Amino acid sequence: MTTLKEGDKAPDFTANDQNGKAVSLADYRGKNVILYFYPKDDTPGCTAESCDFRDNYQSLLGKGYEVIGVSTDDEKSHKKFETKYSLPFTLIADSSHEIVEAYGVWVEKNMYGKKYMGTARTTFVIDAEGIIKHVITKVDTKASSQQVLDLVK
Repeated sequence: MTTLKEGDKAPDFTANDQNGKAVSLADYRGKNVILYFYPKDDTPGCTAESCDFRDNYQSLLGKGYEVIGVSTDDEKSHKKFETKYSLPFTLIADSSHEIVEAYGVWVEKNMYGKKYMGTARTTFVIDAEGIIKHVITKVDTKASSQQVLDLVK
């Protein structure tokens, strides 16, 4: 899975969000960031995870954390996902797979004996200096924000 670990510098990136606006991790320097990678817009696990971050967004902001979601879906898919579930945070479209590869979460998966490449659901907690403080590889989609809050107490 990911080769990045706690203490590593988070790889910077620039890609478009759900509104077609270029967003860089560097834009968030000075803020703590929850960068969560999820496989696909509007699927049961990804919806549960994103809605959990939505439902706890104000308490995460209150603790000084910004939330950014990343998947390999395109901007249009992200916009529909954001609108359907009233997601209040940035969703990055990584159609080129550059970000998922930089973070080591583009992995071989296996479903019903069929192997394919996909995004490993992973959450990175990044501090204001751009250093990875926590890597969550066993994400609880229904309590993803609580997993982060438990680590940053």
